[in-house]
Amino acid sequence: MINKRRLRHLHYTLAPLMIFPLLLTAITGSLFQVAELTGNARKFSWLLALHRGKFGIIDLQIIYPFLNAFGILMLGVTGIFMWLQVRRKT
Repeated sequence: MINKRRLRHLHYTLAPLMIFPLLLTAITGSLFQVAELTGNARKFSWLLALHRGKFGIIDLQIIYPFLNAFGILMLGVTGIFMWLQVRRKT
């Protein structure tokens, strides 16, 4: 079975690293959708750039979605394993 301490450490380490990109992606995507629905998408195209991973001179658009996906999958998998381990005890 997976070592509980290593699993918790991985989840504990990964969660703070992933919170900012995931929140940024969710917030910019939602705000851009509102801008598009109100007919102001051109004025807020910078939101779409942030949403895709373009941070000024730092352009992560190629890998940003994969990093977000990998991070959320790892958090989900480690979270499920920890939850299952707790459930077995009861």
